[in-house]
Amino acid sequence: MGRRKLQLQRIEDKSRCQVTFSKRRSGLIKKARELSVLCDVDLALIIFSSRGRLYEFCSADSLAGILERYQGRIAEEAVASGAPKAEDPQAGYSSLHAHDELLKIVQRQLEGPNFEQFTATDLLQLENLLNDTLAEIRAVKLLTAETMEKTYGCAREL
Repeated sequence: MGRRKLQLQRIEDKSRCQVTFSKRRSGLIKKARELSVLCDVDLALIIFSSRGRLYEFCSADSLAGILERYQGRIAEEAVASGAPKAEDPQAGYSSLHAHDELLKIVQRQLEGPNFEQFTATDLLQLENLLNDTLAEIRAVKLLTAETMEKTYGCAREL
């Protein structure tokens, strides 16, 4: 029995989606491990599941070390190309700032929830993010409930 071509689209069935995610994540980590061994490269793989769970693979000593090397390389390239122009001084900074934020987020995820290290601004941003996410979840929940109510109403009429 051969493989069939799989059409790439979102998997709606939660159980099937979880199984596919688990298998593909394992395969991706296996390929990353093989690439790091065969080609003697430093490799970092970061995966966030749909539930927000962090999965990682790092061929070097630390993921933070690889991310710092990456950030340094991006900064070197920005300086070499003269990224921030006189007309738009924020252009290069925003890209570097985004990489810096990514590094901080990943480091916090790896260290676990240690709220003593957060500044008041960080905690306020986290609170706002949680409130926004909660509002989105409530809106989706309400929409789903309305859709289900309409579906049940149509089913009762039949």
